[in-house]
Amino acid sequence: MRQTLILFLSIHLFYNGFSQETPQSFSLQEAIDYALENNRTAKNAAYDVDAAIKQKWETIATGLPQLSGQVDYQNAIKRNVFVFGDQIIEAGPKHSLVATATLNQKLFDGSYLVGLQSAKVFLEISKNAKEKTDLEIRKAVINAYGNVLLAEESINIFDRNIAVLEKNLDETTKIYENGLEEEESVEQLQITLSGVRSNLNNTTRLKDLAYQMLNITLGIDVHSKTTLTDNLESLTDQNTLLDLLTVEDNVQNTIDYKISENDKRSKELLLKLEKSKALPTLDAFINGAYTANREAFNFTSSSEQWFGSSIFGVSMKIPIFSSGMRSASTQRAAINLEKAQNDLTETAQKIQLEIASSKSNYQFAIEDYENKKENLALAERIEQKNQTKFFEGIGSSFELRQAQTQLYTAQQELLQAMLDVINSKAELETVLNSPINN
Repeated sequence: MRQTLILFLSIHLFYNGFSQETPQSFSLQEAIDYALENNRTAKNAAYDVDAAIKQKWETIATGLPQLSGQVDYQNAIKRNVFVFGDQIIEAGPKHSLVATATLNQKLFDGSYLVGLQSAKVFLEISKNAKEKTDLEIRKAVINAYGNVLLAEESINIFDRNIAVLEKNLDETTKIYENGLEEEESVEQLQITLSGVRSNLNNTTRLKDLAYQMLNITLGIDVHSKTTLTDNLESLTDQNTLLDLLTVEDNVQNTIDYKISENDKRSKELLLKLEKSKALPTLDAFINGAYTANREAFNFTSSSEQWFGSSIFGVSMKIPIFSSGMRSASTQRAAINLEKAQNDLTETAQKIQLEIASSKSNYQFAIEDYENKKENLALAERIEQKNQTKFFEGIGSSFELRQAQTQLYTAQQELLQAMLDVINSKAELETVLNSPINN
């Protein structure tokens, strides 16, 4: 019985030890670094780069010597016969085995040369895609992290407001019960308190969703326990950098321009490929073979002979006439290249506009944040004055409720303004590609 109890406790402790996840804590930068390593989309983008490296070597290897072997065995179930007068002679051996090794080597192939260049461009495209993915993941982490902080700060504010409202309601109820206040004053506070409680419940649910979204973005289990070490106000101060507004608009450094430029480069290579199809190709080969003919299946016998042979050859293929097919393909590739050039020009102009717009949004977010701080200070003073006037009997409950509603709106607007500063800076950095270039 004692042994059974010990076994049960051991299993229970083992299970609990592995089933309870250790909470993970992140600053914003730690969350970004973690996501760039563990986010599933980031991992796939890294795999794409690895695959492109393998494909580059695969392309190179097609132009290197290729060695292949072949073994052919034949069994003449019924052999051909030759008739000479009264004689009937069976032709060929009963068993035949041929072992061949062939070495092939490209001597000249225009499409192979273009393929080498294309493999390099494809690798660059994969690296650019990884870079863009990292930028988008970084921005997504900042947004998700900020949403969690916004929910947390909102809940704290709602809790403080509820505590103040409950105190006000309790005091007003007592005054009303003593006949010194109207019932409407109690009802006004009850309405305000009910609305704030409803907002608190909704924000609490949104907070859970925000944590889950952050976990997905980080690349951890959606239900993992995650704690954040940064707060909204400190992050806002850290992200209020006016110097970013004066950064040079270097369109060529942006990831979208690089991607568009690589697309143009790939179209150039496709045009070269179509032109190369009009060139001859030259290949060489050498092979060696051993042949054994037997009347019995005894190919391993050392007393029987094998006969060797070897051939060297060169093959040249010369395109002569394709009924206009190659010409049409070349013209089509030239058209696609012209389109890619137009796309690159348009992309550059769009990026310039996007940078200007992102700078404007970021500057507005900073200005709006300063404005919302001032508005909150005013709303707090107005609400405090109306509380004083209300409990001194010279102000109405309606005026107090208006002041309280104005205060609560100012509180939420300031939190949103903080988040807008953080997110608009992340957007500008993404457009400028500054997290990578710096």
